[in-house]
Order: sequence, then C-alpha cells, then structure tokens
Amino acid sequence: MRSPDAGTSGTASLDSRSLDALRGQAARDPKGASRKAAVQFESLFTQMVLKSMRDATPKPEGGAGPGGDAFTGMMDAQLSQQFAGRPGGLADMIEKQLTRHMQNLPAATGGAAAATSTQAPSAQAPSTQTPALQMTLPNPTPVSSSASRSTVSITSSITPHRPASTTTTASLGSRAAQFIERMLPHAKEAERQTGVPASFILGQAALESGWGKSEARNANGTNSHNLFGVKATAAWQGAQATSMTTEYQQGQPVRERAAFRSYESYTDAFADYARMLSNSPRYRNVVQTASSAETFAHGMQRAGYATDPQYASKLARTINHTLALQRALG
Repeated sequence: MRSPDAGTSGTASLDSRSLDALRGQAARDPKGASRKAAVQFESLFTQMVLKSMRDATPKPEGGAGPGGDAFTGMMDAQLSQQFAGRPGGLADMIEKQLTRHMQNLPAATGGAAAATSTQAPSAQAPSTQTPALQMTLPNPTPVSSSASRSTVSITSSITPHRPASTTTTASLGSRAAQFIERMLPHAKEAERQTGVPASFILGQAALESGWGKSEARNANGTNSHNLFGVKATAAWQGAQATSMTTEYQQGQPVRERAAFRSYESYTDAFADYARMLSNSPRYRNVVQTASSAETFAHGMQRAGYATDPQYASKLARTINHTLALQRALG
C-alpha cells in the first residue's frame, strides 16, 4: 500500500508497508522524506483527536452498536488522510521542525544508504535515521470509535470536495498545536506551583475545553477563559458564566445548565486551577502521586473532578496525545 501524498487519500488507513517504504526513503534522502513523514504524522494525530472528541460526546441510549462504531472509525481514518497535508495544517509545522533538525545533514548516497533502507532499526544496532524522523514514524494502530450515530455530526460538514477551513479535519491537528503553544507557558507556571507536569495540565485543559473551542461564555458573549470546567460553587466570589453541560447520574448522561467560574485571563484560570490542586484536600493525593498520565487521570476521577465514568481513560488518552504533539513540535 502506498503512503498517500499531501491532500490525497488512496487508502483507508496506514499500514506497516507504507511506513517501511518511508523509512527506506528517509535512509536514502532524509530531507526528501520529511514532508511525507509530516503528512503521515498529521493523519495519525488527527485520528486520535477525532476519537477523543467522539469519546467526550455523550451517547444516546443504546448507542450505535458494533457496526456503527466500526464505520465511524473507518470514516475517521479516511477523512484524516483525505485532509492531511493541506496548507496551514499540522504537517506544515512538523515539516519545519524536521527541516530545522536536518538542515545540516547531507543527503545519503551510495550503497550504504541502500543497505540500510532494507533493514528495520533494532534495539541493539544504532539507527541510521535521525531522531526526528524516528519520532514521526510510529507503528500504525487501527483506530476504532466508541461514538454513536449522533456523534457523526462532528464531521458531517467535512466532504472531500469542500476546501479546508478552520472547522474541518485538516485543521484539527493545527488547532491542537496552536492550543499547546499558546497555553504551555501558563501550564509551566501551574507546574511550578503544584508539581504536576505541564503536559498533564495541558491535557486536562484540552479535554475540558475541546482544545479551547468549548469554553463557557459570559452573558455578554465574551470568553470566560475557563479551560478546566471549574464550576462556580457558593464559595466562589468572582464572576460567573452560565452554560449547558453534561453530567452523569447513575451512569447516564444528563444535560443541565450550570454556573462556571469566569476569569479575566487564561493566566488567572491556570492560577486558580493550580490553587485548587494545591489547597484542596481532595486533590492532595493526586498531586503527590502524579507520576504518569494514567495515575494522574485515575486520581482526578477518584477525587471526583468529573462525573463521567469514562473520564480517567479520556483524560489519560488526551494527555498522551498532548505529549506526542509536544514531542513533534520540539
């Protein structure tokens, strides 16, 4: 199976043969392979983002069944390839990073390159590929979705004949990258205050806010800057923003209107989140044992941060996606 070029989709998913071919090209000509590597990474990452978005969307009673889930996963894989590599997307950012890493590397020539192109790197032998290219060539994992038919509306506006826009699959990876780059300084400051890794904090902000697109709005339509979904309880003396939210009662999703804290800036939002983790007894053990994405995610669920019974798995997955994108962005 040939790996798709930018903007085209000749296959429904990536397989090991296409990645092996790309590894071979990288061994012969790393600079020439950087664009294809960037496009494949964007495609894989977009699939992960789509799955996270679908997982965060409540299912109707009964769901779509195994057939509907399989179809949704196949559609996500196809769409992610169809739109990967379009101008202004994540692939452009990754390619720039790869080019920067490899700008001083000469193109491989001669028989040595041909020999290494037929061998997969092993744990015992040093690899001939650059670290940046190795990072962007993970073994493909089939992506299946647990989404229901109602969640297909997430991508209902995406069709192959339409140009890419800020709401299409092509921009999802770019949106996530922009979110990380914009919020990382705030997350690092929150890490300094709490000891919780900045990537974990970014992952939770991404999950709670849909990568910054689902924040509660103030009554006048302005942004509440509430990336963490922190509600305005009786103890909160600041401004509030009212919004619809999904809570789980006896395992079932229920839509209700709730009041959320409103902040003047993202700096204030991250600072309030850091104070909550540091000062609240319910999160003390979470902060002290946040050694991995999974440990942190399960700790937050046990502490009662959210009512969604699948919150821990969704949070851990989003944190891991955040870590992968941070590595890609350098």
